[in-house]
Amino acid sequence: MEQQLPTVETAQKLGVTPEEYDKIIEILGRKPNFTELSIFSVMWSEHCSYKNSIIWLKTLPKKSERMLVEAGEENAGLVDIGNGLACSFKIESHNHPSAIEPYQGAATGVGGINRDIFTMGARPIAQLNSLRFGNLDSERTKWILRGVVKGIGDYGNAFGVPTVGGEVYFDPCYQTNPLVNAFSAGIVETDKIASATSYGVGNPVFIVGSATGKDGIHGATFASEDISEASSDKLPAVQVGDPFQEKLLLEATLELIASGNVIGIQDMGAAGITCSTSEMSAKGKHGMEIDLDKVPCRQAGMQSFEILLSESQERMLVVVKKGTEAEVQAIFDKWDLNCAQIGTVTDTQRLHFYHGGELVADVPAHDLVLGGGAPVYEREYEEPAYYKAYQKFDITNIAMPSDLSEVARFLLTQPNIASRRWIYEQYDSMVGTANTSTNAPSDAAVVHVRGTENHLVLSVDCNGRYVHADPEQGCAIAVAEAARNIVCSGGEPVAITNCLNFGNPYNKHVYWQFVSAIKGMKKACEKFETPVTGGNVSFYNQSSDDGPVFPTPTIGMLGLLEGIENRMRLDFQSEGDAIYLLGEVKNDISSSEYLYAFHEEKASPAPYFDLDAEAALHKATKMLIRGGLIRSAHDLSDGGLFVALAESALVQNFGFEVSQPQELKAKVRADAFWFGESQSRILVSVAADKKSDFEAALKDFPYYYLGVVSEADGYMNIDGEDWLSTSKASELYESTLPEALA
Repeated sequence: MEQQLPTVETAQKLGVTPEEYDKIIEILGRKPNFTELSIFSVMWSEHCSYKNSIIWLKTLPKKSERMLVEAGEENAGLVDIGNGLACSFKIESHNHPSAIEPYQGAATGVGGINRDIFTMGARPIAQLNSLRFGNLDSERTKWILRGVVKGIGDYGNAFGVPTVGGEVYFDPCYQTNPLVNAFSAGIVETDKIASATSYGVGNPVFIVGSATGKDGIHGATFASEDISEASSDKLPAVQVGDPFQEKLLLEATLELIASGNVIGIQDMGAAGITCSTSEMSAKGKHGMEIDLDKVPCRQAGMQSFEILLSESQERMLVVVKKGTEAEVQAIFDKWDLNCAQIGTVTDTQRLHFYHGGELVADVPAHDLVLGGGAPVYEREYEEPAYYKAYQKFDITNIAMPSDLSEVARFLLTQPNIASRRWIYEQYDSMVGTANTSTNAPSDAAVVHVRGTENHLVLSVDCNGRYVHADPEQGCAIAVAEAARNIVCSGGEPVAITNCLNFGNPYNKHVYWQFVSAIKGMKKACEKFETPVTGGNVSFYNQSSDDGPVFPTPTIGMLGLLEGIENRMRLDFQSEGDAIYLLGEVKNDISSSEYLYAFHEEKASPAPYFDLDAEAALHKATKMLIRGGLIRSAHDLSDGGLFVALAESALVQNFGFEVSQPQELKAKVRADAFWFGESQSRILVSVAADKKSDFEAALKDFPYYYLGVVSEADGYMNIDGEDWLSTSKASELYESTLPEALA
């Protein structure tokens, strides 16, 4: 053991509180040495232990007939999709690294989420992302945006998995703390699922993949503190990725799992060897003896804690059946990857780490992990004063613009609405062989599952402005919109994963936002029967300059589409098709892009939302799609009805002639009708010869006839006025990002 033992002051520098330090002493029955203290510091960090969130995460619904593992049981969620197949999917954050080094931060986020998928035996077939940046006029924002997009594109394209969808928002609250959330989904045969466990005394423990370096050390701790001026000094905490190495690791890992020799396997993400050895041992109720001298290292003379805490990318810990060592080695030799036996499984339920012939750490696995001995806190929370102030918003205090066409032009150029073409054209959406139907425009990504008639329908969604205004309602809206996107694409919502991005949990107002958001997620997931398969909590997204980011509980939702005949697009299909709006219309402009950006009014509640009305909308829309009664479906979200019309028209450059229904003019302001963002509404188009059947099918559901699709290269005619030509609308819509980033 090391002679000089660390003090409580050393513990605090590593993010361990004095109370936690005392608990470590109690667990060990002695003071920890520095290596042991480092182990506890990363495993008990917020990033690894969820110590400030787990008490609320446990309240979320986790069961359904399709669920094969519950949240937290494995590296990612696992859902039965029929035909002897399962979908593994998950979303995670890489926010802090991306704030400091955008390219590698985003790239390694993509690498990490894909490893979570293929360590379960699943081959990744689709990626999405959810991104948040500061003011687009800022040079820092442009630098971060360019780096993040290039990092995602370079890694995903080289790795060979298509990026099929995502979302991007801009707001000054994200100026210092961008959010980079990466989603991946993969397919595995249900009899070839691998588990992150360890058991069987004497079974060998291998580290495979890349060599271990000094990148990423204390990365989990770095992700569990606020961003500050000193954060730039922590560049060693940002990992460096190699997508080509990960591609080799993917193939070798799947081949190894297929051999039937694997007891357990886990990605080395946050906290590296420390995390994988402790979590696998705790799950299997066994222990390990690990010789750090046998770990392939990039640098000579690495210290024990550096090897244990390194977050070098493209590495796995694997426990295999004793006697199969040569077969394991042959597989990784074939793929030209490191493969070193670094230890064996024991029955001690402890981790014994040796280095230089000495025992440098002796710690109990169970006491390190989430659900074991890691601390669990129930933080105090308090409703912030702004919440009630926002509820006092009165629409009558907002002047009606004299020229609504000016508002339309303005909205089409807003960074939160304008085309993302500059971004998505840097992603390869067709790489790989599994995807045959992704690129037809729709509200959610649709990905064919090769060898079946089934398709995955995937969506990521969250409007942080809504959640800030009303965390419970706003988070329920995020779940609802993700489900609405899937329904509009012809799918059936099945389950969610989440990435919960919040500020410092020790801030009572931030924690109130978190607790309220969980309550909103719970009630929405129960309504749509979409259990939570797992995800990620990212606290400490705040700085002294900007304060906390908007609470941003990003929802990644999985849906299923059986057969392609019910696939639905968002774009208008033919001149003369009728245009209808499904759902009730409210006199509401709360938290809309129109109110927030055009009027610069920041204080308003979340948009109107009713869960029962939303569920009824989904039911009606699925009925219309399956009955062949509509030709397009597009949900109303940012920018309201006008932006939905424009997005449906511009894909094929159609115009449209629409009017506010007469029966609504007395109770809904024109600006609320065209630009309001009240929820539970879908824009659809109907072939002229199907109008009567369409209307008959909706005799018990609210709908409004708006007008017709007009000729290509025509005009956006609203209430009898040509607001703008389709060519001008396209120019405005497509120019914002390219001009800002030129």
